[in-house]
Amino acid sequence: MAVTVDKEQCIGCSACISACPFGAIVMEAGKASITIACTMCGACVDTCPVNAIAKAAEQTTAGMNKADYKDVWVFIEQAEGQVKSVSYELLGEGRKLADAMGQKLAGVLIGEQVEPLAREVFAAGADKVFLVEGPEFKTYSTDGYTAVFTDLIHAYKPSVILLGATNDGRDLGPRVACRVGTGLTADCTNLGIDEETGLVAWTRPAFGGNIMATILCPEHRPQMGTVRPKVFKRPEQDFSRTGELIRAAGRVKSQDIRTKLIELIKVCTAACNLEEAEIIVAGGRGMCKPENFVLIEELANVLGGAVGASRAVIDAGWKPHPHQVGQTGKTVGPKVYFACGISGAIQHVAGMSSSDIVIAINKDADAPIFKVADYGIVGDVMEVLPALIDEFKKVKQAG
Repeated sequence: MAVTVDKEQCIGCSACISACPFGAIVMEAGKASITIACTMCGACVDTCPVNAIAKAAEQTTAGMNKADYKDVWVFIEQAEGQVKSVSYELLGEGRKLADAMGQKLAGVLIGEQVEPLAREVFAAGADKVFLVEGPEFKTYSTDGYTAVFTDLIHAYKPSVILLGATNDGRDLGPRVACRVGTGLTADCTNLGIDEETGLVAWTRPAFGGNIMATILCPEHRPQMGTVRPKVFKRPEQDFSRTGELIRAAGRVKSQDIRTKLIELIKVCTAACNLEEAEIIVAGGRGMCKPENFVLIEELANVLGGAVGASRAVIDAGWKPHPHQVGQTGKTVGPKVYFACGISGAIQHVAGMSSSDIVIAINKDADAPIFKVADYGIVGDVMEVLPALIDEFKKVKQAG
C-alpha cells in the first residue's frame, strides 16, 4: 500500500474513517487499518490529528528499471464457464507482439473453478497462464479483480498488458493502471511495434474518428491498453499446444469486496448481441420511422442474426444504445453485415469495416456506404427488404 498507518502513533480516533471517500479504512484492535479498497488519494493523511497516516512517495521514472519488465499479458475475460471472444482476439494479436519483441505471451485467468479454461488459452497461443481461483472471484468485481491483477503485476512485471474494451475491461484497466503508476491507451483499433523505439504503438481514433492517433508509452511499465472487440480476427486454436500454468494466491477476502451481486438481469437478447453475431442487419435514418424497423428485425430473425443501428437511429430513440454500431457504439466483425438505409458516415464505418461481407441498400447511388460495400443495391429500402425477406424464406423452406 502507498498509504500506511503507524500503529504505534495511531490513537484510534476514527477521524480518518469519515474522511475516506472510498470506505477503505477500518478499525482493527482499536487502530486504523488500510484495506485493498484504498485508491491512494491521500484524503486521510491531512485528517489524522497525530500524523499517524503517511503516503509513500510515488516511484519515479528514474527508479523504474524498464529492463525488468518482460512478456505480453492478456486479461482473459470469462463468464458462465466460457472465455469471451475478445480475449481470443487479443491472444492472437498478443502472440504477434510477443514474437516481434522476442518475449512470451501469458493469459491472466481469474475466477471460480476456471482452471479448465486454461487449455483454451494455451490453444489460442499463450505460453503461460496465471491462474487465480476462489469463490470471491465467481463474478467480476472492481475491488477483487483490481487487487489481484495489481499484485500479479508487482510480482511478475509484465511489459505489455492487453484488455478488451468491454464493460469489465474498461472498468479494470484504468484502475489497475493507476495502482501501478502507468498510462493506459483506451479503445484501440490497431496495435503494432514502433520501429524506432521498439515500443508498442497503440492506435485509436481521435477527434470524433476524424484522425487516427498513435500513442507510445516510453517511460513507464507496463504498457497498457484496452482494445475494441472485433477489430482483430480470432485465431485458429491448436489444442496440441501446452504451456506453463502458474497458480497465484489472491489476498482478497470476500469482506474486502464492497459490492455484492444480488441478481443478474439479462436485458439484451440475442437480437442485440452484436459482438458475437455472425450476421448483423443494421438500419439507419433511411428507415424513415421506428415502425419500419420491423423489417430489419424480421430479416435478422430469418437469417438468425442480430439487429444493429446507426447513431442517428439511437439518438432519435428508435432503438436502445446496445444496438448501436460505430465510433460511439460497438465495433463488430460479422461474416455478413447488412447496411439498410445507412449513408456510411466515417463514425459508423469505423465500427463495421472489419466485416467479412458488407451488403448495402440505399436509394442514393452516391452514398459513401457503397465505397466500403462488397455488394450494393440501389433502391428504396422499404421495397428491397420485403423482397429479400421473401427470398430468404423460400431458400430456408427449400433447404
